[in-house]
Amino acid sequence: MKVVVTNDEYTIYQRRDGRYAVEGADKKPINGDEKVTILAANELIAVTLPAAPEEEAAPEEAASEEAEAAETETEAEEAGDPEPAADEASEKPSEEPADASDDDAKAADEE
Repeated sequence: MKVVVTNDEYTIYQRRDGRYAVEGADKKPINGDEKVTILAANELIAVTLPAAPEEEAAPEEAASEEAEAAETETEAEEAGDPEPAADEASEKPSEEPADASDDDAKAADEE
């Protein structure tokens, strides 16, 4: 290993494979976040932040759609015309499946 940087707190070595090893003043290896911080401070590596998860974008879109639906209902109520709100309700599929009443009847028969 080749010595790259030496100071009172640590020594940085470059290995033959191009990676770096950091050794503390007590001759013990320094690893993890502390090693990354030291190498980045000495401009030996470039640190990139992880990409933002895409899951956060979905709730924002849903919230904006709900806000638009609420605005449409408010406008309809102000105009005195409740039909647009009824149209929106009929467009959404019902949460309960059509066969649920049959299932309830069978469960009641079994009891």
